[in-house]
Amino acid sequence: MTQAYVSGWRLRAVIVSVVVAACGYLLVSVITGWRAVLAGLAAAGWSGIVFALCMSSLNYALRFGRWQLYLRSMGHRVPLLEHGRIYLTGFALTTTPGKAGEAIRAVFLRHHGVDYASTLAAMFSERLSDLVAILVLCLPGLDLDPRLHLLVLISAAGVLAALGLLAWPAWLGWVAARAQAMHGRLGQLLRHLVHMLRQARRCHAPRLLLASTPLSLLAWSAEAFAFHVLCERLGLHAGLGYAVFVYAVSMIAGSVSLLPGGLGGTEAAMVALLLLRGTSLPDAVAVTVLIRLTTLWYAVALGLLALAGLRRRGEAGAGQGALR
Repeated sequence: MTQAYVSGWRLRAVIVSVVVAACGYLLVSVITGWRAVLAGLAAAGWSGIVFALCMSSLNYALRFGRWQLYLRSMGHRVPLLEHGRIYLTGFALTTTPGKAGEAIRAVFLRHHGVDYASTLAAMFSERLSDLVAILVLCLPGLDLDPRLHLLVLISAAGVLAALGLLAWPAWLGWVAARAQAMHGRLGQLLRHLVHMLRQARRCHAPRLLLASTPLSLLAWSAEAFAFHVLCERLGLHAGLGYAVFVYAVSMIAGSVSLLPGGLGGTEAAMVALLLLRGTSLPDAVAVTVLIRLTTLWYAVALGLLALAGLRRRGEAGAGQGALR
């Protein structure tokens, strides 16, 4: 099943979708200020770009460590290197609707005895933990722009509601009872949802939260700090506090937009917030493109490489099986 899922037209569709998204992104970047982007690359220098890529790599490593904690809390253990490759494949389809790429992890992990509900529970827990960390990063800078209070408060309310529901088992029991009494696809869907949420509850046990929350904060702080360094390299002296605030709020705006990978929403928010600080439009576009290339698009590239590697291994295994 795994090999069939990532072979043939499906893999080509993955690559085409990413290429189309990348071309569209680069086209917009060129139209809005390609000269500024090139000047930004020169100003950042190789050391600045490499530093940003290192911070992104640290982000992924910390999030992978958190992911492992989630799966282990549900009783699943996967060999480290193999698990790392599988985790990276989740970044391959970040730029497609619904972040379908992350569901690929479930297909590969199924081969290692991890049921779909556990993978989905870990994904759900990841998103919650990410939002908690990003909201925390927003807090010190809220007084810098009161107009964004509503966005942050709505996001915080959503996160608190989700955490509250996970901490309240009675409602899950109520939904489970209704699901058992229902027939057809809707009842089956509700039963799967209840099972997934019960698995997610394990990921939010107090002891696990004490371990996963600092990992999330460190992971997103790394990328926010990279954004600050790129701003400094380009001469945009906005200060560390404002840079972290801009990055965090932009991530929230991208999530709220419901666009794949936050494409468009994140960039628009980042440019707008920099403009409010007195940054020129070309400079704001340049640093935004640079940070997205070294975060979002770097992740997509790693995901595609991991996906291609797992596909090659699958083909090799199929070939050896045929020889036997």
